[in-house]
Amino acid sequence: MNRGVRVKVTAIVPAYNEENNISKVLVPLGFAKEQGYVDEVLVVCDGCKDNTAKVAQECGARVLELNPNKGKGGAMLEGAMYTDSDILVFVDADLLGLTPSHIKDLVDPLLSGKAKMSMGLFGHGRFSTDAAQKVAPFLSGQRAIFKEDFLKIPDVATSRYGVEIEITKYSKKNKWLVERVIWDQMSQVMKEEKLGFFGGLKVRLRMYWEILKASI
Repeated sequence: MNRGVRVKVTAIVPAYNEENNISKVLVPLGFAKEQGYVDEVLVVCDGCKDNTAKVAQECGARVLELNPNKGKGGAMLEGAMYTDSDILVFVDADLLGLTPSHIKDLVDPLLSGKAKMSMGLFGHGRFSTDAAQKVAPFLSGQRAIFKEDFLKIPDVATSRYGVEIEITKYSKKNKWLVERVIWDQMSQVMKEEKLGFFGGLKVRLRMYWEILKASI
């Protein structure tokens, strides 16, 4: 892409009941906006039953509230259609250690023309989250992608937790140049930490099932 052309970037955070975690993501995204790495921060509150939307607004983010819940893929699609930006930066709502530099490093490959999509992969964070991304990097929820490309991907609306699989399948089929970016000192709040062991396990098993369905 020609650096002389003004490119608008929106960070989209799909969120479901993340009032206790989302500020740790939105504060650094706010700094990234101040530093010119993104132009807008958009939280898609996907059928939230807690104060996620209120916390997001207090952090200065634009908020799109969905009802009923559409799942992660549906929330990402709604966010993409809600903004007029050229580049979408998808960021999970439960990250730990996010910095503005992480966002810059994710967007730069698209601005420079090196890639059609970039993926943020955790490094030197917690063993559990680092190991998961080493085993299955294609499941990373941290991506920068051109809006026009994202909107061409089929089945996103109904993919729920399988959305990263749908994106990966489409990018491989169309032979996109994809840049893997190591996000140093990054981690994520695990579902079992948020919901307790059994509650987290239930959600994790549902997530794996939705990922499996998208993989078939």
